[in-house]
Amino acid sequence: MSAITVGAAVLRLLYIGKVSPDPFYDAAVRSMSMSWHNFFFGAFEPGGSVSIDKPPVDLWLQVASVKLFGFSSTTLKLPEIFAGIAAVPLLYAAVRRMWSASAGIAAALAIAVLPVAVITARSDTMDAVMMALIVLALLLIVRSIETESTAWLLAGAAVLGLAFNVKLLESLVALPGIAVLAFLGLPGPALKRVLRLSLAGLLYVVVALSWLSATLIAPAHDRPWAIGSSNGSAWNAAFVFNGTERLGGKSPEPQFTVYEPGHRYPTATQSERDHIPIVPPSPTRLLARVGPLSGERLGLELLVSLLLGIPALLWGLSRERDTSERAAEASSAPAAPQTRQAQQTPMDGPAPAGETNRERALGAAPGADRTRMRRAIAAGLAVWMLTGIVLFSSMARLHPRYVEAFTPVVAAMLGIGVAWVASQRGRLRLAVLAGTLLIVVVYAERLLYGTPAVWWVSLAAACGALGCIALARVPTLTARERSWLARAGVLTLTLTAVLAIPLSADVTAIENGVTDAGYVGALPSEEQRLVSSYLRDHQRGAHYEVAAESATQIGSLIVQDARPVLVLTTYAARVFTTVAELQRLIAHGRVRYAFLNSFCSRHGASLNPACSAPARWVRAHGTDVSREAGLQQHKLLWLLPGATP
Repeated sequence: MSAITVGAAVLRLLYIGKVSPDPFYDAAVRSMSMSWHNFFFGAFEPGGSVSIDKPPVDLWLQVASVKLFGFSSTTLKLPEIFAGIAAVPLLYAAVRRMWSASAGIAAALAIAVLPVAVITARSDTMDAVMMALIVLALLLIVRSIETESTAWLLAGAAVLGLAFNVKLLESLVALPGIAVLAFLGLPGPALKRVLRLSLAGLLYVVVALSWLSATLIAPAHDRPWAIGSSNGSAWNAAFVFNGTERLGGKSPEPQFTVYEPGHRYPTATQSERDHIPIVPPSPTRLLARVGPLSGERLGLELLVSLLLGIPALLWGLSRERDTSERAAEASSAPAAPQTRQAQQTPMDGPAPAGETNRERALGAAPGADRTRMRRAIAAGLAVWMLTGIVLFSSMARLHPRYVEAFTPVVAAMLGIGVAWVASQRGRLRLAVLAGTLLIVVVYAERLLYGTPAVWWVSLAAACGALGCIALARVPTLTARERSWLARAGVLTLTLTAVLAIPLSADVTAIENGVTDAGYVGALPSEEQRLVSSYLRDHQRGAHYEVAAESATQIGSLIVQDARPVLVLTTYAARVFTTVAELQRLIAHGRVRYAFLNSFCSRHGASLNPACSAPARWVRAHGTDVSREAGLQQHKLLWLLPGATP
């Protein structure tokens, strides 16, 4: 397990300096580090007038990182990187307790190399932290079932509440499945379980809404305007902008490309493939051949988790039902001596070498408890998986990083499925494994546009896994050799066949510095240098460095200069600073210049900040000083009317 964790760390840390920063969140981190007011509210610009559209819990970690190690692109990403690494051993511990150590190892390896998880952990967003918290909550809930402890249950609920504070409604993808797991897994009458879960649910709500509620303590005039909200409220930004509008595709986030069915997108380079839009909602969306959420990055592991994980869970339920019936019959019959082998009834076959019953945790429980736990595991993982598939296949606006609320269950079911085919004997295992490996090889060939070396590795490993099963039947081999071939050989080669292509995608993503963060607010470097230099030399004591027509178009300048910016509009071109207020600030010498880096057109004028009243007023009455600042393009930098040259 240590080797897998180290490998996960290498994938998430290697060449991290090549990954581009995220100007939007980085500007907030820079601003939050300047005052406690900004820190608490998640202020976007140093003046604290507007804040980001989410609770700033994850950004608090980033502020701590840059305070400790200095402000840089790498230190900004450290919390995400370490969260992605921590999720690997946490998932191993959870799956080991739910199924077996071999399943835990397979699940940990799957999440360690899953490209969408690797890329997200290397990106300057908060999704990896949310994912790690969800995995920790899963482990705590499983621990509460194992020990019948309410304390562990409450701890899991509190951690899920923290996950909500990191990424809001995205974290809810895991909630129904984990709740089902807890309800079916906890012992006792239904009423008692309902009461315990109600208490846990209450704690979850308290923790989840703690930051949003705390913002109401401050007077309204001291609260920054939450970007994305329609009324300035952080609650509105959380549940409308990041909730109902995002699910329905109404969120006014900028869209630069539209997927065109049948269009022959360029695929020569990784960069070109990354810029292919995610396909529209459809049942096969998560198995797409191209794009930033392609089969290489998620679909292949998702497909295997379904093909192997579902039969494994169903078999576990039927096996436990038979075991319970036999136990009931035995309890009514006279006791008879049993051998050590007869007493052992593990969930996925005899325990591998070095794996004790204690390590198998839930699988080693008495018959009735074991049956209850396996039913809970099957139902909980199934609900979690189904929730993720339905949501991410149908939601109108989808970013690859959103599926981080879904990746732990994909890896868990893949690990359980691979461990199952590596431990069971007979025609069922052979049929399921052969069918799955055939689908993997064919699907991989379509993903890779041909037959590169990694495809041959996958094919050879698939053939090797089936060969191990055949060799295990050779009568001249010893029982130990047959057991090794049927277990370790099948487990290792099946994982190689499935994970070789995701690992190859990781290498390509690392080499190309792929990120899932946005570039909102990124200015061309030379343009930013010239604007910053000119403004610094011509401020004359003004409080605001510049007036920006949109809160999201100037993030990289805030990161560089860390000076207050006067925001004219927020999302959807909502006017934040009126013309009258702008005139008042100019008259008092508070602001001298405006930076207007977009242009008004008839198409979408109502949502275009360049068409807003203050932007049109600046263009009508201001003086264009772009050429004086050395800019190639005119009508970008304006001396505001009434301000002296």
